[in-house]
Amino acid sequence: MPLYVYNCQDCNAEFELLVRSSDVPACPSCGSEKLQQQVAKICVEIKYPAIAKSWRRAAAAGGDLTNFNKKELQTKKS
Repeated sequence: MPLYVYNCQDCNAEFELLVRSSDVPACPSCGSEKLQQQVAKICVEIKYPAIAKSWRRAAAAGGDLTNFNKKELQTKKS
């Protein structure tokens, strides 16, 4: 079963699901079947912390904080 990323058009939730080709997925937040399949983000292993830090800084500048762990997020909020 492939992993797909969806965006719900009713409640704007974004989530990932393992979906069989015969299944019709529904939003886990509101139950709607009005979903738009998104391009899945590919995560590569980062071996150099300085590169990871610069990518995270660029993502945060764009408003995306999903690449930060809980400790880093607390530091950002302070």
